[in-house]
Amino acid sequence: MWNDTTASNCSLDESDSSSPYWRRALGMQVRYVRHEDYQFCYSFRGRPGNKPSILMLHGFSAHKDMWLSVVKFLPKNLHLVCVDMPGHEGTTRSSLDDLSIDGQAKRIHQFVECLKLNKKPFHLIGTSMGGHVAGVYAAYYPSDVCSLSLVCPAGLQYSTDNQFVQRLKELQESAAVEKIPLIPSTPEEMSEMLQLCSYVRFKVPQQILQGLVDVRIPHNNFYRKLFLEIVSEKSRYSLHQNMDKIKVPTQIIWGKQDQVLDVSGADMLAKSIANCQVELLENCGHSVVMERPRKTAKLIVDFLASVHNTDNDKKLD
Repeated sequence: MWNDTTASNCSLDESDSSSPYWRRALGMQVRYVRHEDYQFCYSFRGRPGNKPSILMLHGFSAHKDMWLSVVKFLPKNLHLVCVDMPGHEGTTRSSLDDLSIDGQAKRIHQFVECLKLNKKPFHLIGTSMGGHVAGVYAAYYPSDVCSLSLVCPAGLQYSTDNQFVQRLKELQESAAVEKIPLIPSTPEEMSEMLQLCSYVRFKVPQQILQGLVDVRIPHNNFYRKLFLEIVSEKSRYSLHQNMDKIKVPTQIIWGKQDQVLDVSGADMLAKSIANCQVELLENCGHSVVMERPRKTAKLIVDFLASVHNTDNDKKLD
């Protein structure tokens, strides 16, 4: 059984006590796996079969459950794995950890090896920071990955900065690290972040905003440290620097109204990746997975089918 296999320096824990109702309702089970003294937390559904397994990497300050809205619309016969990224939720948070994009890609590779997920090449999906890591992973470990979906990935170098990036640069110059728009610490800032990340303008009650902030505040110091690392010179353009090394069939999904990472990034990737298709979503912002879960799931399934079927056609020749 796939989830009982352990690499020589990996061990598995099968406790599932923190699972919320929705995760269980969708058939996702939680597991922990250790690589030496480092613990990864992940959820999964199904088991490896004829179709490629799917590994999903979430964005900055999110966690594995952000994919549940998409999982809901994915076929039950697919083997899905959603992992908590380094330092997030159930995965180890250590001051010694290398949180650079390179460091995160290497960590995810350790996770993949522990699960033996790369016994057969798998489909890799990532959004935002997770998309940055996913793209770099596909460049570093080409034999692990059979295909790639990047959902509004970070890590590209634009010729002109959008409003959000201009604001970030001003904050960096004034060293105002408490004011990063993606790290809210008041209900007002939380509301601003939701408006920044989503195209649909919705009024969230104060109590809910307060609740959302309260959950995040204990983690804000870590988020600040991580954020400064991924926008540092070492990491900021890692995807850009590696995109020409991505050789697998690639799908780019991006919201046209993304205010965090400009949609023109899709074209940059399409020009550098040989086998690439672009899907731009109307009336959609940066939180594609939350705003358009059904559409995202359909695009992924259709893309996998097209990649899979061309493989079958080759066999007929």
